[in-house]
Amino acid sequence: MLAQFIFALRTAGIPASITEYLTLLQGMKSGVADYSVDDFYHLSRATLVKDERLLDRFDRVFGEVFKGLEPPEGDPMQQLPEEWLRKLTEKLLSEEEKAAIEAAGGFDKLMELLKQRLAEQKGRHQGGSKWIGTGGTSPFGAHGYNPEGVRIGQEESRNRRAVKVWDKREFKDLDGDIEIGTRNMKLALRRLRRFARQGAATELDLPDTIRATANNAGTLDLKMVPERHNTVKVLLFLDIGGSMDDHIRVCAELFSACRAEFKHLEHYYFHNCPYERLWTNNRRRKESEVPTFEVLRKYGPDYKAIFVGDGAMSPYEIIQPGGSVEHWNEETGQVWLDRMTGHFRRSAWLNPMPEAAWPRYQSAQILHKLMEQRMFPLTLGGIDAMTRELSR
Repeated sequence: MLAQFIFALRTAGIPASITEYLTLLQGMKSGVADYSVDDFYHLSRATLVKDERLLDRFDRVFGEVFKGLEPPEGDPMQQLPEEWLRKLTEKLLSEEEKAAIEAAGGFDKLMELLKQRLAEQKGRHQGGSKWIGTGGTSPFGAHGYNPEGVRIGQEESRNRRAVKVWDKREFKDLDGDIEIGTRNMKLALRRLRRFARQGAATELDLPDTIRATANNAGTLDLKMVPERHNTVKVLLFLDIGGSMDDHIRVCAELFSACRAEFKHLEHYYFHNCPYERLWTNNRRRKESEVPTFEVLRKYGPDYKAIFVGDGAMSPYEIIQPGGSVEHWNEETGQVWLDRMTGHFRRSAWLNPMPEAAWPRYQSAQILHKLMEQRMFPLTLGGIDAMTRELSR
């Protein structure tokens, strides 16, 4: 480290010699700097800098070489980064230990237990299997493990087991300008395109113009036709956030490819499963909220509906009233999905999760059945199979 420091000083134009370096080492051996970063700074500046015009340059080099170094003064435990201390509270269990932990006994039982705990609990708890806390096997809290629980106060998912989430959730819209990696997706999506000439006649029809001019004894007779457009209408429903964070890039590439290929493209956001409302952007605030019934009224059955999501969620989110991870839904996700697939004549689901992993998630199997087997992997082969299905 010290040799690197000397080389960095010389590179920056500070003429630190071998003699000055040995003087610095002697001072450290004598305990002048001890274990204080401040003392070492002053010792090294006094021994290595002989021109006050170079002091600012020395400070910059010192800050770069020893960036992030903190003095171990006081209680060493008080110097640990807060993030490290929080990690110590996380519950790490083996697969056997996880299998031994029993679920609360269903969605209704879980909600009733949460209501009781909120009424009874008076303080903070860490560890344990009953109270709302951290690092335990209780169904309620953060950084622990339970087969079915309510996640409270944890930044992101760890085990993909939460039935509900009590937290402010911030997600970002998909980037529609990504180009790298989208070319093959565009080629796969082109199978959906259907061209027709509609609207005002603005394009020269050269063969008909030649034919009409010849029939008119050589007098020019221009013939115009409407411009040729792709008439396919596509409606994207995008799941973002939670477990979908693992698939952000491939979903952004798909979104970018769709924007490039389809003139008539609309999109809405949902989380895990569609319910009574959707969003036009993923901040999901009141001003961007759109009732699902309004979407069904606005877009006709000729739109091709494509749902994009990994289907990794609690099965209650699909089959249980109130099962949504973020709010209380009066009707199940299954009811809303049936309404949407019943309205649009052609619909399919793209799943970014590897197809071999689908059987491990009960929710993915339920969605696969609700979509009448029209769930495809988000791969080039999956997109190609989806376009064949939607083009029937």
